[in-house]
Amino acid sequence: MKTKKTFKIISGLIVFLTLPSILFFVFVFLKYNEDLPTGEQGAKADALAYKMLDALNYKAYDSTNYLEWTFKKSHHYKWKKSKNTCSVYWEDYKVDLDFNNTDLNKASVHGFMVKGDMGEELIDKATSYFNNDSFWLVAPYKVFDTGTERRLVTLKNGDSGLLVTYTSGGSTPGDSYLWLFDDNGKPTSFKMWVSIIPIKGLEASWSNWTTTKSGTILPTFHNIFFLGIDITNIIGTKQI
Repeated sequence: MKTKKTFKIISGLIVFLTLPSILFFVFVFLKYNEDLPTGEQGAKADALAYKMLDALNYKAYDSTNYLEWTFKKSHHYKWKKSKNTCSVYWEDYKVDLDFNNTDLNKASVHGFMVKGDMGEELIDKATSYFNNDSFWLVAPYKVFDTGTERRLVTLKNGDSGLLVTYTSGGSTPGDSYLWLFDDNGKPTSFKMWVSIIPIKGLEASWSNWTTTKSGTILPTFHNIFFLGIDITNIIGTKQI
C-alpha cells in the first residue's frame, strides 16, 4: 500500500509540475508560431541590407581589428578579428581558436593544456559558443556573408523587412532571420526561424546600443519574450 501511495504522490507531482508548462508552451506556440515568410531576392533586398549597414556604421566595424565581450555573464571572448582568432573563456577553461588553421586550436584547464578527446570536446564547445554568442553581438554585419540569401519581405503594416537565410556556415546552417527596422534603417528586432527553437518566428529585440572606441555600434541587451540576454564588457578597437 505504501508503494502505491508513493507512486500516486510522485505521479501527481509530475502532472502538477509539467501540465502548466505544457499548457504554457501550447499557448505560446499557437500565439507566436509563424510560417517562414516569402520575399523577393535581388537589388531591392540588397539595398535594404546596405541601408542597415550604413545605419550601423559598417565601415567602423570593418576596420575594427579587436573585439572583446562577455555573453550572459558566463562566456568571455577576446576576438582578434583581423587575424581570425579568438580566445574563449568560461568556468576554468580557456580555448584558443584559429579559424584559418584549426590545427592550431588549443584547450586548457586551470592553465594546463589538455589534448585528446577532452581537448577536442572543449574546442568543439568553444566553437559552438563563439558561433552563437558572436552572432548575438554582430549579426547585422553578417548579412552579406558567404552563403547568405537576402529577400525583401512586405510586412502586414506595409513596411519592408529583410529576410536573411544562412545556407552554410556556423553551427546551424539553414536558419533564417527577418530583420525589422526603424525609419533610419537601424534594426529594432528580428524574428527567428531556427532549428534549435521549436516556436518559429519568435521575436528578439535589438536595442540598448553602445558605440565602441573604434566606432562600431553593438547591442548590450536582447529581449526574447520574457527572457533577457546581457552582453557586457564590450571593447572594440582598431589596434590589437
